[in-house]
Amino acid sequence: MTPSREYQNPSDEQIKNILEKHNKVAIVGLSSDQTRPSHAVARYLKGKRFKIIPVNPKEMEVLEEKAYPNLSSIPEEVEIVDIFRRPEHVPPIVDEAIKIGAKVVWMQEGVVNHHAALKASQKGLTVVMDRCMAKECRKHCD
Repeated sequence: MTPSREYQNPSDEQIKNILEKHNKVAIVGLSSDQTRPSHAVARYLKGKRFKIIPVNPKEMEVLEEKAYPNLSSIPEEVEIVDIFRRPEHVPPIVDEAIKIGAKVVWMQEGVVNHHAALKASQKGLTVVMDRCMAKECRKHCD
């Protein structure tokens, strides 16, 4: 069986539970450019009950939050790692998410890496792939 057939996203109920249970979100690839999807999603999540932590080595601050160059440099607990990077860049981010003890890896719409998803789930992380966290929050958080 190929990896793409082995991994399945959590159910809607499980996604709702993720959004209710966790609120510290490191957003990898968050840009200060207001036209970028990462910025719109982060702004929306910050307007809800989520604490956003920008992760982008090219940024100092985004949405009035200190930015970090990578997950390992964040000095506090991270529950959800929300990824806005191309699929080929996902594996090292997943490795770092595992290393820091994140609970959830969330790959945004268009970000699909079955191998990384399987690795994260085998290490005990919940994985959501190819879904927009803001859209899911609109369905389940309001």
